[in-house]
Amino acid sequence: MSEVKPEVFATIKNLFATKTRRRLFENFLSLSFLQFANYIFPLITLPYLVRVLGPEKYGLIAFAQAFIGYFQILTDYGFNLSATREISINRENKEKVSEIFSSVMIIKFFLLLLSLGLMTIIVFSFKKFRQDWLIYYLTFGMVLGQTLFPIWFFQGMERMKYITFLNVLAKLIFTIAIFIFVKRSSDYLYVPLLNSLGFVVAGVLALWIVFKDFGIKFKIVDADNIYKHLKDGWKIFLSVVSGNIYGQGHTFILGLLTSNKLVGYYAAAHRIVAALVSFSQPVAQSIFPYLSRLGEDKSKIKLYFYRIFKYVFVLDLLLLLFLFSLSIQRILNIYTLVTGYTAKEGIISFLGWSIIGFFTIMNVIMDPFIVSLREDKRRLKMYLLVGFSFLFFSPILTYFWSYKGMLISMFIVEISIFTFSNIIIRSSINK
Repeated sequence: MSEVKPEVFATIKNLFATKTRRRLFENFLSLSFLQFANYIFPLITLPYLVRVLGPEKYGLIAFAQAFIGYFQILTDYGFNLSATREISINRENKEKVSEIFSSVMIIKFFLLLLSLGLMTIIVFSFKKFRQDWLIYYLTFGMVLGQTLFPIWFFQGMERMKYITFLNVLAKLIFTIAIFIFVKRSSDYLYVPLLNSLGFVVAGVLALWIVFKDFGIKFKIVDADNIYKHLKDGWKIFLSVVSGNIYGQGHTFILGLLTSNKLVGYYAAAHRIVAALVSFSQPVAQSIFPYLSRLGEDKSKIKLYFYRIFKYVFVLDLLLLLFLFSLSIQRILNIYTLVTGYTAKEGIISFLGWSIIGFFTIMNVIMDPFIVSLREDKRRLKMYLLVGFSFLFFSPILTYFWSYKGMLISMFIVEISIFTFSNIIIRSSINK
């Protein structure tokens, strides 16, 4: 048996040589475990739900979640980036952190009320929404839970283990409850209800941890503080809104122009690939607070960018090549095993999303570099251009080619963001 070379131990020791590196590694492990849970739990419930509910009811639930997703974006207001950055910079000053926390939570509360009002107007103004009004209100609980959960606080403090624990707990509650309460197609309303309850429970526990373990105190802040945080998050918020014109919009627009049944086939394929894509999130979330603290040190940001980009690109490409090395029959078997569907619409959607997912992963990795470089303005222009272009061409392509047109639209979107992101980052770090 060969001995382990001393260089190996030296390399491992060097990996944990500083407190910063140890914390980065701990955060990466925590978020990796979270993404593993995000991957496993949906794959446990997805086959069950699509079989019990059928493609039509499952499609309705997916459509409702896409619609409510816009209100989640509104209440987040880009704070997952802007507030994370502020908390990370000031985390040693508890008084300042309390001030940031209070300001952000006050803004999010009023955005929650605004969202509820806007949703009510939309739901009762159009027949397509009005006939299923209850499912939208039950799904809206996700907005409440997400508003309560200060993920931006834990990211800024680089305590990702709390995010992991609470999110896994919420998903565990939801997963177990699904098998207990959802037995037939008529039980479809339990799905958004249980999902919302999981979000709310996690949000309440998160606030309790913030006040108890971190000693944060809620305080009344003045209008200047509120305005500052609204201003800081504005460009990022517009970027997120523009980005989610297509992020939520692809399912939403498909639901408006086609049937719930077709949305069910399409959404099932998308969620299988989305579960795989989600594994790129731990890398992005772990490095962002560290990159924020680097400030204007573009030489270090440049070093990290080229290293991380290279490794992720290679792994991403290998995953895609492996998938396409499989025969069509094996791909059909994978999709059918997970969803129970054999419809060609689902198979084609699965293949299409696999290609799109390659670029999505790269875009997820590049985004924290753009924000850390404070290229908020160029980032905003990119998402505005791509988002509103999507609003123009996706309904046309979907009208003529149905779900295939939407797949083409999403491919154009992701490859455009990939190209623009590279241009923004490389031009910024090479100035």
